[in-house]
Amino acid sequence: MKNIQILHVDDQSDIRDIVRLCLGLDPAFEVRSCSSGREALDAVADNTPHLILLDVVMPGLTGPETARRLRDREDTAAVPIAFVTAREDEEETAALIAAGAVAVIRKPFALRDLAPRLRGLVAPGTGPSASCAGP
Repeated sequence: MKNIQILHVDDQSDIRDIVRLCLGLDPAFEVRSCSSGREALDAVADNTPHLILLDVVMPGLTGPETARRLRDREDTAAVPIAFVTAREDEEETAALIAAGAVAVIRKPFALRDLAPRLRGLVAPGTGPSASCAGP
């Protein structure tokens, strides 16, 4: 089986490091990280991921703007996008889901829950079953 390829986009380096460390403990995942929407658009040209984990609030291209551009591309139009946000605004959550997000994950998230949650968002058979240990 293939590994689950995740593209994680967040402007905060500490969040990128935490996600990379957590998912790196799970052999099912291969994680690439980007610090901006523009960087993500370039990264998908080289390798289309199975899932994009996208921060909502970023300088330059916001998460929703990046998602729209990804949806406009033939190679990434069908790739599931999960947004990550610290906001608890239910209207925003509904708007993100209405815009095509498969999930909205709240920061801070429980590290031990991240891998199983992401695994449930990708197509069955994409990668082996395993879990991420974490605090």
